[in-house]
Amino acid sequence: MSDQSPPPPGDGTATDEEHFDIEPIQLQDEMENSFLEYAMSVIMQRALPDARDGLKPVHRRILWGMEDIGARPDRSHMKCARITGHVMGHFHPHGDGAIYDALVRMAQPFSLRHPLVDFHGNYGSPDFGPAAARYTECRLAPLAMRLLDGINEETVDFTDTYSGEFTEPSVLPARFPNLLVNGSEGIAVGMATKIPPHNLGEVIDATVHLLENPEAQVEDLMKFVKAPDFPTGALLMGRQGVIDAYTTGKGTVKLRARAEIIEGKQRDTIVVTEMPYQTSISATAAKIKELVNDKVVEGIADVNDASAKGATKLEITLKRDAPGLVVLNNLYKHTPLQTSYSINMVALVDGVPRTLNLLQALQSYVGHQIEVITRRSEFRLRKARDRAHIVEGLIKALDMIDEIIAAIRASADKPAAREALIAEPFEFSDVQAEHILDMQLSRLTRLGREQLESELAELAETIAELEAILADDAKLRQVIKDELVQIRADYATDRRSEITLDPGDIDIEDLIDDEELVVTLSHRGYIKTVEADSFRRQGRGGRGVAGAKLRDEDYVTKILTTTAHAYLLFFSNRGKVYRLKAHEIPKKDRTARGTAIVNLLQLEPDERVEAIIDTRDYETAPYLFFATKQGQVKKTKFSEYDSGLRTGLIAINLRDGDELVKVLPTDGNSDIFMVSKRGMTIRFNESEVRSMGRAAAGVRGMKLKDDEDQVVSCDVARDDTAILIVTTAGYGKRTQLDKFNSQGRGGQGVRGIKITAKKGEVVSAFMVGIDDEIFVIASTGTTIRMEVRGISSQGRDATGVKVMDVSDDVHVAAVAPVLFSEDSEE
Repeated sequence: MSDQSPPPPGDGTATDEEHFDIEPIQLQDEMENSFLEYAMSVIMQRALPDARDGLKPVHRRILWGMEDIGARPDRSHMKCARITGHVMGHFHPHGDGAIYDALVRMAQPFSLRHPLVDFHGNYGSPDFGPAAARYTECRLAPLAMRLLDGINEETVDFTDTYSGEFTEPSVLPARFPNLLVNGSEGIAVGMATKIPPHNLGEVIDATVHLLENPEAQVEDLMKFVKAPDFPTGALLMGRQGVIDAYTTGKGTVKLRARAEIIEGKQRDTIVVTEMPYQTSISATAAKIKELVNDKVVEGIADVNDASAKGATKLEITLKRDAPGLVVLNNLYKHTPLQTSYSINMVALVDGVPRTLNLLQALQSYVGHQIEVITRRSEFRLRKARDRAHIVEGLIKALDMIDEIIAAIRASADKPAAREALIAEPFEFSDVQAEHILDMQLSRLTRLGREQLESELAELAETIAELEAILADDAKLRQVIKDELVQIRADYATDRRSEITLDPGDIDIEDLIDDEELVVTLSHRGYIKTVEADSFRRQGRGGRGVAGAKLRDEDYVTKILTTTAHAYLLFFSNRGKVYRLKAHEIPKKDRTARGTAIVNLLQLEPDERVEAIIDTRDYETAPYLFFATKQGQVKKTKFSEYDSGLRTGLIAINLRDGDELVKVLPTDGNSDIFMVSKRGMTIRFNESEVRSMGRAAAGVRGMKLKDDEDQVVSCDVARDDTAILIVTTAGYGKRTQLDKFNSQGRGGQGVRGIKITAKKGEVVSAFMVGIDDEIFVIASTGTTIRMEVRGISSQGRDATGVKVMDVSDDVHVAAVAPVLFSEDSEE
């Protein structure tokens, strides 16, 4: 007998691992996969509509649930709580609140151009929510039945619900283009959609034109679809935003309230009868009162919201002798009486989110209708052939009824009778034999035979018609066209939003003061502008104020002081340049994170901004001087980059592994300082670098000792300045320029600051005057604004003084100069 016993469970042996099937997974991989699955779930199952029926899953499930429970237009209204519970229990795995909100929205005439739910009770307003589901009732609107038309004829696929107990349609047949007619809005993970509602008649006309002319272009369809048609009416100013949206899928339209100045005996009154889409009347009235109290808008005596029973009426009483048109124009400027609607036509096409122009949206719908009518025709053809086969058997049976009766009477039971009819001499099919056995005696009359023959003739005609539809694409398209035209005749209404001329776009710069701004860009690409006086001055070595609330491991890397009207050039690590005006960058609070720069510049996935310069000194600095991480330099005429191309221009041709570090405006004959992270500094005249084209690679400006060192900064020598060098550990110093001799480009230079392990490596270096100020930013986002005169002037070999107090796990991320301004001392 062996003394060895089997190992206890859980001892880590191979047998134990196989039993538990343990698989090691990297936490990062699991997080990435889980977030991707969540994001795709939000995109596919919640936030984005399907391009075919224009519905999100929750709306589709509500309509199907109402059809399933019998809440149809020809029946009584049902309690909304009952429908909400049915949808939640059978189809939609989310809370009843979300389902009820979606149900109510489909009933609101101010939300949908053509409501899909017939509602009883209070469905709310733009200012107030609806009544509780236990108090309200609803049923499908007649037009909603057109979305469901043919759903029981195998026109669409059905899938299992979340519980696996029931099935639901993956898409509705949608016999009219609901995506455009009622629009859709939603926010997913990393994307959003905002499709405005349109006029049903216009959209159907465009669809019919596309059916007749498959090669039609966007311009052809825009002859029918003039612009969005909002349920609340109002005025749609201009056409450019509409053209952008219909041709690219993105655009902004300007909406203005419909208002009229009514003259009175003593005082005039501005009466607003239509509001821009999704604008609150009460909120607008409150805003007007606030502007009057703040004396921003003058000439208004009283504001009264007289809206009732779904009719909009906002009365603005003017003071005596107040200029009504001037007051109204000021209200358009300062209140929601004039708004912008940003169109972003994103929908799911074959399960993939796509930005659609007008043509692509209608092409997706037409493709869906071709499939629906094809499947419906195939279903009806199969049913007609099956019925014709049965009718043929019944007529044949009438011709030999005596023999059939005798055979049936001689049979022991029904299965035996069926077998007798299938066998010779009758030779009926199983289906025919079954129907013969079920045939009523009344069919033996002459009238019964005539009815069968008439039915067979009709079936033959139906079969021929369906076969023709399936065989001829033109006939199939004609069927779609005829049914769309009928829907147009039954449900289309006149346009509500009036398209008017835009009296002239106001130059945005006329409304923006050319104020001093601070532009900040973080390591992860978040950019913002902040008023320059938001940062208070502090003494050297202070802790500073919070500069930005950034994500973990993010920190500010670029700071630039400019003005609102100035053009900024953004140079990327891949050697491209982009141009924006400072006021185009969203202004945020000092502590705000900012906006992702990819929303402003068309950067590629692996591209990031490495340098930002101001173009205001174009006349005094006709050249741009480039410096790269590997020490390459290049000089190019400033005018080479005078382009507003949003997709970017080639700025410098980089070598493999090299990146852009600095771009400087120069006069063509200045001394250049280049500083490496190990403190080496070289000074040479830029005349040694000839002017080159945009795409040139440049020449060597500084030779680095080894591959570990790299250029971190570059600047132009200026009179009455010193070079400021700051390290990652928060130490810095000023060194006079005469301490550095000018030499030829391409050398290693001399020591500019003594680097030790305690004091870190060089993070930034640039020219400063004694009256200048600088920003110092830590990796946590904390920012100090301080005077340069508070930093000691030392020799080349000195290690500097404490400029910013940082802890062991924090380092200085960026340093940038502040332009002198006569703001008040704090």
